[in-house]
Amino acid sequence: MTDTPVRLLNLLSLLQTPREWPGSELADRLAVSTRTIRRDIDRLRDLGYPVEATKGAVGGYRLVAGAAMPPLLLDDEEAVAIAVGLRAGAGHAIEGVEEASVRALAKLEQVLPNRLRHRVSTLQNATIPLVRGDGATIDPRTLTVIAGAVSGREKLRFGYRAGDGAETKRLVEPYRLVSTGWRWYLVAYDLGREDWRTFRVDRVSEPFATGARFEVRELPMGSGAELLKATMSKRSRKEYDVEVEFEAPAEFVAARLPAHLGAPVPTGDTSCRLRHRSTDSVEWLAVRLALVDCEFTVRAPVELVEYARDLGARLTRSTAA
Repeated sequence: MTDTPVRLLNLLSLLQTPREWPGSELADRLAVSTRTIRRDIDRLRDLGYPVEATKGAVGGYRLVAGAAMPPLLLDDEEAVAIAVGLRAGAGHAIEGVEEASVRALAKLEQVLPNRLRHRVSTLQNATIPLVRGDGATIDPRTLTVIAGAVSGREKLRFGYRAGDGAETKRLVEPYRLVSTGWRWYLVAYDLGREDWRTFRVDRVSEPFATGARFEVRELPMGSGAELLKATMSKRSRKEYDVEVEFEAPAEFVAARLPAHLGAPVPTGDTSCRLRHRSTDSVEWLAVRLALVDCEFTVRAPVELVEYARDLGARLTRSTAA
């Protein structure tokens, strides 16, 4: 790629992705030498773009916050998405965003080409938002921190308040932000629960992107929106009072159970009991109990006792000669 202006625009487009780019990877992407990349980085800095360089085996380049906001590059799809989102934000209950959305939208639509302005209007006119009166307001910073962690594939820490008021600390691999039209939800893999979870963003507090990156896991279903729908449909499921006795020390069992199931209580030197109120499916509970890898007896609920019995019989039959 010998056209310097075009190459600089492509380099800037890559750097706008919220991640750190090794110089060698940028060189491969743009089909130039690493020396050319270093010169182009200097040119971007001269134009006011705050490009930070880090040294070391995993060092590279990334855009950081500067004293002033330089121009951003948007492709057609990104410009349409932002314009539609700003229009929605101007009328939705996101604390502090409505007025700012109107100002930003006015600036964006002023420079939108006619073809894109028409696409935005067509999409907006063809969409009827489902708005309810119980949508909670959200600090815009919460949304931007979460969105940045999703885009950058960074593990995210935050406090979370459940529907019953219980406060917990979470460490997750964020996958997607999903809007239902009156609430925002985060779809993420909860590392403490060892399972996919959805979180109401208005119940999230002090989100913090840790900087630790992760490889995106495969969703158990097609998309984040589908996972949210499935999760919401399960919330009408009744709760179970689970009681299980293990023939192993409490420390052994606790180390092999997801943290949200609670801590087993010792009943002897080599035995313990777990009591927990759960909304997890009996199928999932039965498999998780089996993975503890020790003898155990399910005392309650009846549904879990019956499923564990049927599962054991099925596994026995699968090994029959």
